Amino acid sequence: MNIDRRSLIALTAAGFASAPAVSFAASPSAPRWVGAWASAQQIPEPHNALDPADMTDATVRQIVRLMIGGSKLRVRLSNRFGTEPLAFSAVHVARTVALGSAAIEPGSDRPLTFDGRPDLIIPAGAEYTSDPMDLAMPALSHLTITYHLPLAPKVQTSHPGSRTTSFTAKGARVGEADLPDAKRVAHWYQIAGIDVLAAPKAAAIAIIGDSITDGFGVTPDTHTRWPDRLAERLQASAATRHLSVLNHGIGGNRILNDGLGPNALARFDRDVLNQTGVKYAVILEGVNDLGTLTRDAPATPEQHDALVRRMIGAYRQMVERGRARGLKMIGATILPYGASPYYHPDARNEADRQAVNRWIRTPGNFDAVIDFDAIMRDPARPERLRADLDNDGLHPSLAGYRFMGDAVPLGLFR
Repeated sequence: MNIDRRSLIALTAAGFASAPAVSFAASPSAPRWVGAWASAQQIPEPHNALDPADMTDATVRQIVRLMIGGSKLRVRLSNRFGTEPLAFSAVHVARTVALGSAAIEPGSDRPLTFDGRPDLIIPAGAEYTSDPMDLAMPALSHLTITYHLPLAPKVQTSHPGSRTTSFTAKGARVGEADLPDAKRVAHWYQIAGIDVLAAPKAAAIAIIGDSITDGFGVTPDTHTRWPDRLAERLQASAATRHLSVLNHGIGGNRILNDGLGPNALARFDRDVLNQTGVKYAVILEGVNDLGTLTRDAPATPEQHDALVRRMIGAYRQMVERGRARGLKMIGATILPYGASPYYHPDARNEADRQAVNRWIRTPGNFDAVIDFDAIMRDPARPERLRADLDNDGLHPSLAGYRFMGDAVPLGLFR
């Protein structure tokens, strides 16, 4: 299908042309650190948390995909939601043999250090970045991170929507070439980001979103979210392969209220502004705010109006914060969800969505717009997703995610 690019993007210069430039390195010709992978942290729901026994005297091995390559790397571990200091006795990295496998490439295992030591203790509520490690990794390659915990955290910090297999085994076994007896689970724990030393103009695109960005319905170990497809397209072009994509989607996330993970406004600084080398931000959030308003009980007209007003206010706050840091702020319109049996929206919910999308599209409110609504809606019933791109009335299908990733104009990031 031919995509009308004019319906996808509305570029404006308001606010961005006068924004301060981002400084990534002392010299414009020097390599610079940039985020190659990251995930949004939250407290896992009980059914997604590891049994404390599986994190006590335990080796945890996890795999991530680096969206940009580099000559060195550093790993960021997290105790963001921990209530007590968390000790790691050892942390290693290695190249991955295959997705879904705990095996690592022979000869690639490297022990990380933290302030020159192989062990570390992360204070409650904090993150900790390793010393740089010489391990060259190409773009879209897979890195295995393995650590040993003497004692389990009382409150785990996790990203349940990893859509990638992780492994846990008893004992200190971080350097072993394989963990054939390990338990398998499709979540990440205590890992927050990977930076690489990349090309002088390298930069990151941080995407903050909900389950549509986190990839609801994606089969583990397949990398078929829409940000994955966007990253593949960026790496396929010489003009954009200096760019990385950081997926900060959280399933069920909302702009205004906590639910599954902290609300978007609360986590914006952590998941966008504080990411290494970030230059662009994409915001695709709001459907869960709209849907939860009336999911369990009707709302008054005043409540509908207040929700739209508060959502727009939160968008405005994020845009202003991003522009103050010199980021190009890109808004994405909220997709149709009129056929969702989970939210069962009515005409007033749809009017709310249209009101928010009108604000997103209005020139000057964002520096650019990706109009996902325009390409994903059914022309005959615009409150619904297109049937050929729909999964469950709320989330796109796998074809829908690919369509979204293919539709993002790469010119936004040049």
